Amino acid sequence: MSPYLEVEDLRVGFSTEDGLVQAVDGVNFSVDKGRTLAVVGESGSGKSVSSAAIMGLHNRKQATITGSIRLDGEELVTASDRRLRELRGKRMAMIFQDPLSSLHPFYRIGNQLVEAIRVHRDVSRSDARARVIDMLRKVGIPNAERRVDEFPHQLSGGMRQRVMIAMALINDPELIIADEPTTALDVTVQAQILELLGSLQEEFGTAIILITHDLGVVAETADDVAVMYAGRVVERGSVRDIFYRPQMPYTWGLLSSLPRLTDDRTARLAPIPGQPPSLINLPGGCVFQPRCEYWRNVPDDRCKTERPALDEVAEGHSIRCFLTDEQRQRFGEARVERQLQRSSAPLAGVTVVEEDA
Repeated sequence: MSPYLEVEDLRVGFSTEDGLVQAVDGVNFSVDKGRTLAVVGESGSGKSVSSAAIMGLHNRKQATITGSIRLDGEELVTASDRRLRELRGKRMAMIFQDPLSSLHPFYRIGNQLVEAIRVHRDVSRSDARARVIDMLRKVGIPNAERRVDEFPHQLSGGMRQRVMIAMALINDPELIIADEPTTALDVTVQAQILELLGSLQEEFGTAIILITHDLGVVAETADDVAVMYAGRVVERGSVRDIFYRPQMPYTWGLLSSLPRLTDDRTARLAPIPGQPPSLINLPGGCVFQPRCEYWRNVPDDRCKTERPALDEVAEGHSIRCFLTDEQRQRFGEARVERQLQRSSAPLAGVTVVEEDA
């Protein structure tokens, strides 16, 4: 049975005065109903551009999009703008990073949610309003009957994010894309929002794509992870694979830069050296090579001249890297060991289970 959403060889490019910006370059991933795929990476890695392509939000006059995006078997890359508008909000929905800029400041939140219902359903305004109030209650907004008539600026950041979640869920979509949904919120509200998404997913069986740079959030919420760098997926696997069996130097760097509550407050984090490459002038070989400390272990300068394919190293676990299995095991164990030594406890949300001998 095919995944509910399947992305294959997705490429998104933008023409600029300085040249072609290849923001997404051959991306592959999938997500099933009831599961959460986290897409992680530094800013500019192509996470949000990929999600906008799935939602059909790019201006086709300015963006070149190729590859395949199938939603429950239906191709979206070649779908008409009219068809994409029919699917948005009904079959798939998006929770944006900044709810204050995503909600219209001049309209009451109830009117905006009612409009979202009536665009896709033939219901009366009073029935739509009743559903809006019920959904506001479900997402944890107190006094929903009063809040429904308030403007976005009258709500706190956490409440506005809950309104965005209500808008995304109002027509029972099978796919939700959450683009940095907790970035601007304090940690207490972050935890509430993530718990809410988890409970709603359990209730409705929704497929969720969570776009984030916060590995702590990934550890607590995701089933599978796609690590992106410079527009490409460089590692993909289960959350256990990524956190406890990482195979790609970029992933090792991300994990090494993750702070822990038990760390010495005077200790410095271990950031990845250098900066991400310009998407107009990418390296000729492995895009991570200029920042990788292991490329000299690969003979014949392959990391500088050849682009590694996304190859499977274990069932459901794929990477882009020319290091041998033995090298990856040796270097990876050393990096992860150093990371785990910083704390006596594993990452929150990831339970270590003893493997069978």
